[in-house]
Amino acid sequence: MSNEINSPDEIALRKDKPIESAMNFAVAPFLAAAAGDNQAGAADHISAWKDKLIEYVINHSGALVSAVLVIVVGLLAARWIGKLFDRWLTHKAMEQPMRTLLVRIVRLLIFAMALVVALGTAGMDVTALIAGLGVAGVGVGLALQGVLGNLVAGLTIIFTKPFRVGEWIEIAGVSGQVKTIELFSTTLLHTDMSRVVVPNRKIIGEILHNYGSVRQLDLSVGVAYGTNLNDATGIVRRVLTGNPRVLKEPVPVVGVTMLADSSINIAIKPWVQVDDFVFAQAEINQAIAEQLRAADISIPFPQREIRMLNNPA
Repeated sequence: MSNEINSPDEIALRKDKPIESAMNFAVAPFLAAAAGDNQAGAADHISAWKDKLIEYVINHSGALVSAVLVIVVGLLAARWIGKLFDRWLTHKAMEQPMRTLLVRIVRLLIFAMALVVALGTAGMDVTALIAGLGVAGVGVGLALQGVLGNLVAGLTIIFTKPFRVGEWIEIAGVSGQVKTIELFSTTLLHTDMSRVVVPNRKIIGEILHNYGSVRQLDLSVGVAYGTNLNDATGIVRRVLTGNPRVLKEPVPVVGVTMLADSSINIAIKPWVQVDDFVFAQAEINQAIAEQLRAADISIPFPQREIRMLNNPA
């Protein structure tokens, strides 16, 4: 006869689910035994791995010391070669962010080579490791075709230098001043201060229009047909000469460009720095209008003369 005292809740549970309760009580001892066996087995595995690791370190102590020396030499070589590479890039007048990034890549590659040699020295099968990395690299390359395309294009831009930071370019249907050149994209700045990020793979292989660090304004003004053109063009040239944003070289282009219906149009095409493009345009237009008005030279507006003929009938 059992002396076990059951609680009211446990008795109610057994009454509601007698079969399930009986199975739980029957299986519980076996589950406890299995859990104990699993814990003992895990402890045995850990102990076995520790023994194998200690045995490996004792038997291959010389190779492990050599591997550590290879890693140390690789770190020193990476740092030294990185400095030499940085000096070479400095002579190439490369921008600081790109130079720093390339130096880091070179150092990382050298350290990776030293690590592979160290693993081989320590007794690891490097051939299988390299083969596995190669297979993984192929899969990653297929998955990241667009990213790698931008990376290769970015390196091409860095070394071939079709444009530099600060220059005004037109590419892939957009234009702007180059603000940053990165490995994956190039950022352009519009005159309205908006930014356009162009993937580098969209730049390589496309027709590139590079304006450089200066741009030519394309302005014009119309004067009446009775105006002395020498006086009008002389006023325009004096305005351009007096504006500090207008470059002296190349010489600004000023001349008659069209005989329109209501006016003679004078072309005004000075060169300015990229940063002065918007401001110079506004200043020159205002100064020309004021100087022509002061000289009593009219700027006609389009107009038509209509004559009404009375029908004699």
